[in-house]
Amino acid sequence: MRKYVLKMKQGLMNKWAAVCEFFSRSRNILLLMLVGLLLNVIPAKLAIFFGIPLFLDCLGTVLTAMLGGYLPAVIVGFSVNAINGISEPVATYYGVLSILIATLATFLFRRGFFHSIWKLLVVILLFALIGGGIGSIFTYALYGFNFGEGISAPFAIAFHDVFHWNRFNAQLVADFVIDIFDKSAIVLLSALIYRFIPRRVKDELKDVQLFHLKGSEKGFSSDKMSIRHSLLNKVVIMVIVAEVLLGGLASMIGFFLYRDNCINNFVSIANGVTEAASIAVDAEKVDDYLARGYEVEGYQRTRKVLSGIRESFSQTKYIYVYKILPDGCHVVFDLDTEGVPANAPGEVFAIEPSFKEYLPKLLNGEEVEPIISDDQFGWLLTVYRPLKNAAGKTVAYVGADISMESIIRDEAMFFIKLLSLFFGLSLIIMMVIIEVMKYGFVAPVNKMSYAAMKISGATMRANYALDMGANLDLSNMRKAVNDVASLGINAKDEIGHLYESLYTMAETAFGLIKNVHEQSVNIQEQNRRIQRMQEVLIMEFAEMVEARDKNTGDHIKKTAEYVEAIAQELRAEGQFKDKLTDGYVRKLKQAAPLHDIGKIAVSDLILNKNGKLTDEEFAIMKSHTTEGGKILQKIVDDGKGAFDADYLTESIEMASYHHEKWDGSGYPNHLKGEEIPLSARIMAVADVFDALIAERVYKKGFSYEKAMSIITEGAGKHFDPVIVEAFTRISKALYDARTKLTPENAEPAGDEKPA
Repeated sequence: MRKYVLKMKQGLMNKWAAVCEFFSRSRNILLLMLVGLLLNVIPAKLAIFFGIPLFLDCLGTVLTAMLGGYLPAVIVGFSVNAINGISEPVATYYGVLSILIATLATFLFRRGFFHSIWKLLVVILLFALIGGGIGSIFTYALYGFNFGEGISAPFAIAFHDVFHWNRFNAQLVADFVIDIFDKSAIVLLSALIYRFIPRRVKDELKDVQLFHLKGSEKGFSSDKMSIRHSLLNKVVIMVIVAEVLLGGLASMIGFFLYRDNCINNFVSIANGVTEAASIAVDAEKVDDYLARGYEVEGYQRTRKVLSGIRESFSQTKYIYVYKILPDGCHVVFDLDTEGVPANAPGEVFAIEPSFKEYLPKLLNGEEVEPIISDDQFGWLLTVYRPLKNAAGKTVAYVGADISMESIIRDEAMFFIKLLSLFFGLSLIIMMVIIEVMKYGFVAPVNKMSYAAMKISGATMRANYALDMGANLDLSNMRKAVNDVASLGINAKDEIGHLYESLYTMAETAFGLIKNVHEQSVNIQEQNRRIQRMQEVLIMEFAEMVEARDKNTGDHIKKTAEYVEAIAQELRAEGQFKDKLTDGYVRKLKQAAPLHDIGKIAVSDLILNKNGKLTDEEFAIMKSHTTEGGKILQKIVDDGKGAFDADYLTESIEMASYHHEKWDGSGYPNHLKGEEIPLSARIMAVADVFDALIAERVYKKGFSYEKAMSIITEGAGKHFDPVIVEAFTRISKALYDARTKLTPENAEPAGDEKPA
């Protein structure tokens, strides 16, 4: 027992804590709703007190819609009608109009209709159509197709009397005109008050949550994502369609049930009337009544009793006693009715067409079911009760006609009340459902979707960086994963499971990318070492080849420097923009030392010969270009991708064509102009310049002036003139770095021309 009490106590404490937490989190919106209620009630009461012909009962509703959104405004609007309904029940049925105004006010405000004078006129007109148009229909139906009792009633009666309009049109015009003025005051006051509310207060109340749900905190806006078909819109449409269908179905069912109930009630009334009348009429005197009428003793007294019975039941339009014979209806008793004088006793008239199907039963004195007819006497519910004498024989029928027009009036009142209450409460429920769906389902899903997009983007960028071998920054991906963790969705339903799966996926993806990145870094480091080793081996090989030629010295290193300098100068001048990138310049510098690698196929005797070469020897010397290209191509082919060095492609072109001349007189293929690869054209200038100024065993280096005169004279013949022009700007600095002596003139290098 003690455990049970403690458990109940703990449960109550938890519920109390939840209630306190709700009020703590929702205090701003609750305060806004309270102020909205006061702004609805106080101006309305002041208008009544001072006799102002305006309602002023939705100022708080509109202002709450502008500040707090749909649900708070709907609650404020309906609450006012519910409170007023305590003292004036009919006010409750206008609650749906307040809800429509609250919904429309929120919708129009969020689309900027309260920021323009011309658009405010549209707002006023729409509000007046709801309050004055639909409201007028409500008034006409709720007051039994008559004038209402509110502010507009005197105006409606005046329109009816002066212009002779029917009651509906008079009520409609009066309500609409008054509502134009009323809603103008409401809208203008709302816009004015909103203008002076501090920005901080507006921001705090914007899209505030009445029902705080975990994982639905602010900080996310669907504007961050471009969603063409919003899930929330679909939910809203489904809820609206469901409410309309359900409301329509419920209203139709209620309407027909109410009609059946009304008819049954009227049948009961008619049965009571005919039963009372049958007691008042002396069945034994029916034939005397038919023969002598008013002359029969007690006839007038009986007629007065029947009249009193009719007046006792306001729904009863006609009471009469007929004797049904084959030639027609013989009048026993009939009463005067407004606009219809009574038939005289003994008078005979034909049976109405709507009763002919019941004639056999009537002639036999049998009971007939209630009859609904619509003929010259109007839409009537008729009940016939057999009037029997002491022998039990039917001598006449007591009839009572109930006007069905009162049923129409009652049905209209019932239907309006049903629609108003059902759709009013349904709209509130719908707003609550939308609120819960928005912050409990759609918002968490959108948050997770946005976080997943960030993770996907970070993952794609990481994969691209890994594929391209670029530097990978994992901080963005780590931040995306942390953003998922910060969502804090703790629901135990499918949303919670989806969130857990998303977070697990994000952490797993980050771990995989991180591991791949670490492995990639290690692999790249190993590749760099292997690449460096390859380059060192090839360079050593080139230097070994160069070392066989005692004449060239450090020729390969110097030409590499010249090639890089020329390429940089060309790039600075804007020449060959599409070709001379940073990567291409690096490749030129790496490829330059291999330009003479083909000399390995030339005999040492020719390489190191003092003096000029013979024609035969020069032909062998020239073969070093093609041999160099073959050697480098074989290295590339045999490597089958093992060499990760793009510069080898440039080195093949440089080795093969660096002795081609601009005018086509060079070797080995007599290429000319831009047929010669750019790398080879640059190397041609660098190679000849170094050969001219370098000191060899068989000559001294040329002076700078002599060397440059040879270079400039060769522009357009031996060399690309664009490259020569660029070289002239940097050649002096290169010369000064190459030699500090001023050598005497000497002949060119042995491979420049034969002896």
